[in-house]
Amino acid sequence: MSAINDLIAQIEDEGLRQRIDAEVKRLLKQKKFGLVFEEHQPEGLNEGPIYPCLQVMDEVKHSPDNALWHALIEADNYYALQLLAYLYSGMVDCIYIDPPYNTGARDWKYNNDYVDSADQYRHSKWLSMMKRRLLLAKKLLNPKDSVLIVTIDEKEYLHLGCLLEELFPEARMQMVTIVTNPFGQERNQQLARCEEYAFYLFFGEAAPCPQLDDLLNNRQQNEDEFSVGVVARHGVTVPTEHVRWERLLRGGADALRKNNPNLFYPVFVDIKNYRIQGVGDPIDKDVSIEEILVPEGCIAAWPIKTNGVEGRWRCSAEYFRDLVKKGYARVGEYDKKLNRYSILYLSKATMQRIENGEIEVIGRDSQNAVVLNKVASKQQLFSVKTVWNRPQHRAGEWGTRYIRNMLINRTFPYPKSLYAVKDSLKIIVANKPNALIVDFFAGSGTTLHSVNLLNVEDGGHRRCIMVTNNEVSEQEAKTLTKQGFKPGDDEWERLGIARYVNWPRTVCSIEGHDVNGQPLKGEYLGTDHRQMKDGFPANCIFFKLNFLDKTQVALGRQFRELLPLLWMKAGATGGCPQLSNDTVPQMLILPENKFAVLTDEKAFSEFMESVNEHDDIRMVYLVTDSDSMYREMSRCFPKRQTCQLYRDYLDNFRINVTR
Repeated sequence: MSAINDLIAQIEDEGLRQRIDAEVKRLLKQKKFGLVFEEHQPEGLNEGPIYPCLQVMDEVKHSPDNALWHALIEADNYYALQLLAYLYSGMVDCIYIDPPYNTGARDWKYNNDYVDSADQYRHSKWLSMMKRRLLLAKKLLNPKDSVLIVTIDEKEYLHLGCLLEELFPEARMQMVTIVTNPFGQERNQQLARCEEYAFYLFFGEAAPCPQLDDLLNNRQQNEDEFSVGVVARHGVTVPTEHVRWERLLRGGADALRKNNPNLFYPVFVDIKNYRIQGVGDPIDKDVSIEEILVPEGCIAAWPIKTNGVEGRWRCSAEYFRDLVKKGYARVGEYDKKLNRYSILYLSKATMQRIENGEIEVIGRDSQNAVVLNKVASKQQLFSVKTVWNRPQHRAGEWGTRYIRNMLINRTFPYPKSLYAVKDSLKIIVANKPNALIVDFFAGSGTTLHSVNLLNVEDGGHRRCIMVTNNEVSEQEAKTLTKQGFKPGDDEWERLGIARYVNWPRTVCSIEGHDVNGQPLKGEYLGTDHRQMKDGFPANCIFFKLNFLDKTQVALGRQFRELLPLLWMKAGATGGCPQLSNDTVPQMLILPENKFAVLTDEKAFSEFMESVNEHDDIRMVYLVTDSDSMYREMSRCFPKRQTCQLYRDYLDNFRINVTR
């Protein structure tokens, strides 16, 4: 206001000066309906152009025959969202975030300083931080059919609700109350808090999927409601679903040949006819697999883990032979890198459901394996309520305690219940088996864990991208500083959220062991007795967000650094390709990754011929500075998506992405 008053004072015409002064005072007295807060300067963020890339830090591969790859990106989520907006603009089905709750407990930073309850601007700082990120997140969501989920507690739920209404006026918004601690958390001179909240914003045609459990009433209540004639209002028939085939290779750190030699035997695969030709006998522990005679035209599949260690199958050779005869076993996908086939079979639970008539055999395929279909169920589905009260949503038992048992002696403040997050997502993506889900406040990694659990429950192939920073806690920062360490030092970085909590949890949950390598105990709720030690048939890659020099990119000198980004943009299928040096090839033909890259226009004829030999390639990158040349080349790939490099990349990040 002082600046405005100074400007008014400079008006020479006294009458005009008085009229403007009076009008300004009148406007100041008016009240604005909605959220009013002081928008702070970006918290140490660069608002100009950035040129991001993804540096591979690590990966976990627990499903050689599964092309699905999740991703964890270590980064400030503001910059990561700019990158994701380039990669997946308008393509995301669901965003689930659990931002800092701004309780005043110094659990988040603004301009490198922890925000506590004594900061009179803490609410406006929090809103400023959230607004910048939500505006970027809006670019990711599919406007025709997607959902944004934001969890919060009572400290900011009113402010957050107003902010969401302001930023997303086109969405249909609801708030869900989730009981996370039925015993209540005692607070001085206040009621004991037992719940958290989740805002659901539905865009376009998006709608919640009816479920067998409405998450509030018990099952008997639901059945009673159905029996008295509320079918038309709540119920629909369960649709036909995919039947899951299990991997014969047993997962878990203790699933080794030496632990049970009787489960180490060859399965002979007829290469020409792509089917199981026979099953060998277990071999003596002193006998090498190279000594076993393989029938002509076949290859022997052995229970060898991805790291080359000799593992074991899940069942005996005699039992497996019986499965092959019944058509309950089959050959899975072929892994080119490992030069082997995966072997699949039906679990006892699935076979029992066939016997019970829940699953029908509708034919045989070329392998003589049964073709199955789930019979439409008569069970009734119900609309999920806006109040959830389920024991599996308790944060203490299925959040804090679960992480403690997996990440021995490592802690993370207030992790979500695995099942609360799974249910939050399930009601949105139950009918989207190939959904893309993003969490840019990923914390301990519960979202990806729950996506993997949801996938094994219904045979889905949903993909999750997580973003989290690598900050340490305030106390850890003080201790490390006293020891002479600073951010960037290995001793500091290894204790950050991404590397010390999220990534270890991701690896352990997928592979089925704790950080000490011991098999996880127990089984997952709501599944066919799936053991935690079996992990999940999933793969995940760990990236760190870095930045490139624009000039070097334009000259084509940082192709190796951009390759992981091109892989992500093409759908993250198959393992992320990497170049061992800075030499740029004329072309890359990567059918297993669904994309190809031409870096030298002179090789276009050969490139076009190679691409057209592979129907799997769906993305074609063309490196050229000429717009006309790009248009001419892209016409040769009418059924594939094309992208001009490096123009497309540079132009995207040259603009002010915050506008």
